[in-house]
Amino acid sequence: MTSNSPAHPDHRFIEALLANDDGLIREIYDRYSRETIQWIARNKGNADDARDIFQEALIAITLRARKRSFVLTCSFGAYFFLVVRGKWYNELRKRSQRMVTSQPWEGLIEKGEDIEKLAEETLLEHQREMLFQEKLRQLPERCRELLQLSWKGSKMEEVARQMGVTYAYARKKKSECIASLVASIQDAKEFIQLF
Repeated sequence: MTSNSPAHPDHRFIEALLANDDGLIREIYDRYSRETIQWIARNKGNADDARDIFQEALIAITLRARKRSFVLTCSFGAYFFLVVRGKWYNELRKRSQRMVTSQPWEGLIEKGEDIEKLAEETLLEHQREMLFQEKLRQLPERCRELLQLSWKGSKMEEVARQMGVTYAYARKKKSECIASLVASIQDAKEFIQLF
């Protein structure tokens, strides 16, 4: 969250995720894994579900921090819980189940529009990224290769050379591949919810 507010002391956990700091990441696990398992168990899940959701929440938060630098102005635990809760609600929706309880974790109750909005944006961005990656994987291999080379910042002349095609063909094919990717994303059943 970009803001004029000062960073919360827990912003160090965001920095740890970005720097892949094993010590602080271990601290995140030590602090929040037990509560995650207990909370998900109370809400139609099990320990394996909790471990998966825990990992997905950390990935979503890390991706959010990488894409847009933001300053965490609330406790990491409260933010993390809201992301876990949102991911678990989404999983239960996929399984066509309802929550039994929505009890928060002990000690992690922190109210505020900003934290709710940050968690919602984090979840939405992660879902969009997952849809994008899924549809990208479904493209033919040459399309994926062409797009990935061009997205790395290489000039189209260099991309064409690396792929062994003409510049004109590479430009035309890139346009076709992007159009195919966009159409595939727009045809996805979850597109309306995510965009």
